[in-house]
Amino acid sequence: MAELPTTAKAVIIGGGIVGCSVAYHLGKLGWTDTVLLERKKLTSGTTFHAAGLVGQLRTSANITQLLGHSVALYRTLEQETGLQTGWKMNGGLRLACNAERWTEVKRQATTAHSFGLEMHLLTPKEAQELWPLMTIDDLVGAAYLPTDGQANPSDITQSLAKGARMAGVRIFEDTPVTRVIVEDGRIRGVETPFGTIECEKVVCCAGQWTRVLAGTVGVNVPLVSVEHQYMITERIEGVTSGLPTLRDPDRLTYWKEEVGGLVWGGYEPNPKPWAVEGIPEGFHFETLTPDWEHYEQFMENAIARVPALATAGVKQLLNGPESFTPDGNFILGEAPELRNFYVGAGFNAFGIASGGGAGMALAEWVAKGEPPFDLWPVDIRRFGRVHRDTGWVRQRTMEAYGKHYTIAWPADEMKSCRPTRRSPLYAHLQAAGACFGEKLGWERPNWFADLAAGEQPVDRYSYGRPGWFAAVGREHKAAREAAVLIDQTSFAKFRLKGPGALRDLDRIAAGNVDRPAGALVYTQMLNRKGGIECDLTVARLAEDEFHIVTGTGFATHDFDWISRNLTGDCQLSDVTSGYAVLSLMGPQARTILSAVSPDDLSNEGFRFGTARWISVAHCPVLALRVTYVGELGWELHMPVEVAVTVYEALMAAGAPLGLVNAGYRAIETLRLEKGYRAWGADIGPDHTPVEAGLAWACKMRSNADFIGRAAVEAQLSGGVKKRLATFTAAPEVVLLGRETIYRDGQRVGWLSSGGFGHTVGRAIGLGYVRHPEGVTEGFLREGVYELEVASERVPAELHLEPLYDPKGARVKA
Repeated sequence: MAELPTTAKAVIIGGGIVGCSVAYHLGKLGWTDTVLLERKKLTSGTTFHAAGLVGQLRTSANITQLLGHSVALYRTLEQETGLQTGWKMNGGLRLACNAERWTEVKRQATTAHSFGLEMHLLTPKEAQELWPLMTIDDLVGAAYLPTDGQANPSDITQSLAKGARMAGVRIFEDTPVTRVIVEDGRIRGVETPFGTIECEKVVCCAGQWTRVLAGTVGVNVPLVSVEHQYMITERIEGVTSGLPTLRDPDRLTYWKEEVGGLVWGGYEPNPKPWAVEGIPEGFHFETLTPDWEHYEQFMENAIARVPALATAGVKQLLNGPESFTPDGNFILGEAPELRNFYVGAGFNAFGIASGGGAGMALAEWVAKGEPPFDLWPVDIRRFGRVHRDTGWVRQRTMEAYGKHYTIAWPADEMKSCRPTRRSPLYAHLQAAGACFGEKLGWERPNWFADLAAGEQPVDRYSYGRPGWFAAVGREHKAAREAAVLIDQTSFAKFRLKGPGALRDLDRIAAGNVDRPAGALVYTQMLNRKGGIECDLTVARLAEDEFHIVTGTGFATHDFDWISRNLTGDCQLSDVTSGYAVLSLMGPQARTILSAVSPDDLSNEGFRFGTARWISVAHCPVLALRVTYVGELGWELHMPVEVAVTVYEALMAAGAPLGLVNAGYRAIETLRLEKGYRAWGADIGPDHTPVEAGLAWACKMRSNADFIGRAAVEAQLSGGVKKRLATFTAAPEVVLLGRETIYRDGQRVGWLSSGGFGHTVGRAIGLGYVRHPEGVTEGFLREGVYELEVASERVPAELHLEPLYDPKGARVKA
């Protein structure tokens, strides 16, 4: 073995496809002082037994782009390195056996078109022509993606490793990392049986070993091992090398050709966890004992689809454990708990499809300190406190695995490990008919059933009008005409305090937070490219203290972004669990709040964009005059122990005025009518305030510098190539997001959000119109627009002003 170096710029732990891809891409970026350490042999963990299907389409444009990078890399890698990869672009088929699945497939085809992927809808007969061995009696239709394919996992990993070595990266097998050395909160190096390597950065791509290894340095990586089986047959007559990959979700199975036979497996609703007590010492190049009894549940459906399977010889039933995550997405990025510790793991059995792109993205993150584009769906910062419990993670992961091939209904909610985190009002809301959803472990009211009328608080999912449509319409109407009370206790809430608080926050926030105590500011926090990293409100409580409020799901991400940009002399603390939040919204909000508070709540006494402590039902409440629904209202933040008292007082005072409970699904329909943006959908690191129509919220009139200011100035003077707009369509059209936008017959973007406006009586979507030569207001207004919805085009109208304004015309659609 070559002598282990004593120093390196970066050390990659793990020699599977992801680790080798990171090494390859770091080499391409000139990081030749990189070392990859593999505890046994390359591919010996999980990669060697992967099935090797490579599909590209995901619900996120950027993750689809990332998988597209994998395909582009695999097409040329063999030519570059001289090592075979087994790559075949033989296309991929997806079948639909019922009307609901066919609607899903048609919407997937539209998503593909939105993201620039070629995807064709086929008749059952056309699908059979591509895959002659299958029966089509039950088929409604199919979709074909010609640029999908398959690869040999071990070969492609060895080819990536050779490419990394060719660039100067050093790879050491049989070299386990026994310790990551951290001193004073900083990475100093890694320890192995053969010596220590000092390094600045560690990239942990250790597959199902990642959670335990990362945990030794305080980093949480919520993944667990699950048994996954597939069968390899002998040669079958009629199986040709060009046979596309096949996914048959209604029969829970997937198929691919291999040396004249078939590899086929499935995702069962009752998966089996593995290594609950820990992975056996020395486990490598090993699979588990085949569980024929467990696998039998697939056989009848599989033979019905491919009758030749009934008489085919079986080479092997392979049972290989793989790492899976609670939401079915992989985990990428710099750990919020430890600077310069990067993670690439939890690939949910699509590591081969993701490997090339994930390695590229993680290598750029390591080398440049930021990802190449917004990777929120896979960002390690999407997790929270609840994900630190391995039992919780395992239960949720089993549910996610079991739903791999079920229909992905819009607004679908998970059921496992619930309830975990509850607001003090949970029992009250449950008694009032709340149907709860869950985010980061929090139970949140999505909508309220009319119990007196016999309505049940149970979600009924649909690609048409969902079961809660009428209930949300009632809540929406109450918000516009009377008032609603919404439990938003799950909001993430931070306190920034100290002599340097204003100085740092003024530099991090694009909005002007240098206002007197009592000011409330809606602001973005930008990266150096001007992209929106956070979208939140800041209340100045004192000269040296700020109360910061952001979305439930962004707790870890936003805390990390703010804290990593602090320079000292102030402290950021998470106070989420200390405060309950009730949002009182609607034209009657002032009258209702005044009935239980002695404070001056008049418009002159309590202006919009201000915050102060008031008394409500004799309880201390931090009231924020703000709205996300387009009506008069306050966010009421209070110590958790007084939440029930305040809630009961408000409900009693509001009952004669029409006050009702409302939930998060009404918030969504209300905010769409006002054109309010949602981070993670309409805005994010790839979108600037100028592009998103939020430049008004930036302190451009002052000379104060802030992160991203130069990028915003450049766009204000030089123009932009995309702009956010609102679209409406006929009321019978169901918009969910990702529908393709056409301007004068040309594809120009896709919807980032979609829903229904109960006041305007129209389908509503938000989306960016893109044009390489620039997008101006004139360009937007001059076009004739259509939306592709479930593979059919419908007329649409573009709007640059809010559809609803309570002060002026009631409806603008």
